Amino acid sequence: MNHQARMRWRCRRGMLELDIVLQRFIDNHYEQLDEHQLELFEMLLSLSDHDLWNIIIDNTKEPDNQFQPVLKLLQEN
Repeated sequence: MNHQARMRWRCRRGMLELDIVLQRFIDNHYEQLDEHQLELFEMLLSLSDHDLWNIIIDNTKEPDNQFQPVLKLLQEN
């Protein structure tokens, strides 16, 4: 299983909304991510569904803007 396939599997979450956004992100942006963005994306995936969803919909302000390069792409989906 290649890295993209593993990440696609990790994007399967307990919330339908997250599944949709994350799968679209993988389909539309994954191949263009650089190493730093891939690391940020993996860090985001380690968050709970609730926390990740709130960050994506901008309901929770991220304390530092380290995730902005990836969040901007996620929010487009």
